[in-house]
Amino acid sequence: MRTKTGLVTAALVTAALVGCGKKVEDKPGAGSGTAAGTGAGTAARPASAPGVDLENKVVRIGALNDESGPAKQIGVAFANGKRLLVKAVETGAIKALPDGWKIALVEKDHGYNPQQSVQLYKEIKDQILFITTSFGTPPTLPLLEDLQRDDVVAFPASLSSKMAEHEHTPPVGPSYVVEAMRAMDWAVESGGGAAKVKAAIIYQRDDYGEDGLTGWRQAATHHGVKIVSEQTIKPTDQDFTAVVKALKDAGATHVLMTVLPSATPGILGTAAKMKFAPTWIGNTPAWVDVFFAKLPPPLVGNFVWVTGLSYWGEELNGMTEFLATWHAHGKDKMGDPDYYILASYAQGLVQLEALRRAIEAGEVTRAGFRKALHGLTDFDAGGLMQPVNLSKTPYVTSTRTRLLRPKMDTRSWEEVAPYAEPKALAP
Repeated sequence: MRTKTGLVTAALVTAALVGCGKKVEDKPGAGSGTAAGTGAGTAARPASAPGVDLENKVVRIGALNDESGPAKQIGVAFANGKRLLVKAVETGAIKALPDGWKIALVEKDHGYNPQQSVQLYKEIKDQILFITTSFGTPPTLPLLEDLQRDDVVAFPASLSSKMAEHEHTPPVGPSYVVEAMRAMDWAVESGGGAAKVKAAIIYQRDDYGEDGLTGWRQAATHHGVKIVSEQTIKPTDQDFTAVVKALKDAGATHVLMTVLPSATPGILGTAAKMKFAPTWIGNTPAWVDVFFAKLPPPLVGNFVWVTGLSYWGEELNGMTEFLATWHAHGKDKMGDPDYYILASYAQGLVQLEALRRAIEAGEVTRAGFRKALHGLTDFDAGGLMQPVNLSKTPYVTSTRTRLLRPKMDTRSWEEVAPYAEPKALAP
């Protein structure tokens, strides 16, 4: 999720390695990816670094996924994005690491459960250099102290502002706060001015939801817009009758949806039955591309999406390599094309760039990786994302998002508002 975005380590002893859908036997040198070189491939100095096998040039990286919980519609696709990235490195489709270096995934499924996330982190922390995916804000927040103590960088599948506050959880896109602010800008511009906008929000009862609410409120204050209704839901809710009725009774014209995609069809469907048709604006996690096939076009006729990352098939430099890898290794194994596969893949390119720099500097350690990460100041993953800056914390990776409208017939998007910074952030 520009998306707001806002994007791969100790030798394993007994754990199975998972990469590109295959389990890899746990033995020295086992890996699920190789990489063609970007140069001579400076040999790293001898070091005892968790997740790094210097002799065999293998780096093992962790993944704490959600493939069974309430966010699995996103979680499965996000996990597949990293598996696809490993395959791209293995086949030489991308030249991401120095000659001979390999990467291998150590994957676990926490099911969006914070307690399970903590337990699984403890199981893999001595086997990996860094965590390529820590899925979700609630399952990542309890890890913060452990990550700092162990000096493990965990890249969150989250654009929560909470993540950006901490050195060991760098997001690679604008926060949900920024997305919400930009959404309000567009609501005012497209709605005929602040006086004509009656803003409302449906938000999840967690840090993700609080981010959306914070940005929506701040932008409303900036523009002089009245918020007429604020409704909360839980990720597991299925009945949205009372919530939608409250929005309708308040006369809302523009509703921000800071929700997971599991809630989006139910909210839109309930509103349609009630003949309530405001403009719906979804934060990045409110949409999954399966909606193109499963939702009737009229249901999303008033839906727009605020995000900071590229969409599937957009004409960008890095898209050609990505799509070639997808057609070769993902199309027949990972289901339909999905935005989150692409978003995860792009996030992984940021990680590989930092890893490449650490290897070439001879510092393939946790501290060396973190140092290399802070050297990234204008990296755009081959154009797949807006340039990110990870040089200092709190991270302000990017503040530019845009708004898109779904084109259901072609399963693509049209831009209704270009990339821009929220007006509420202007000095």
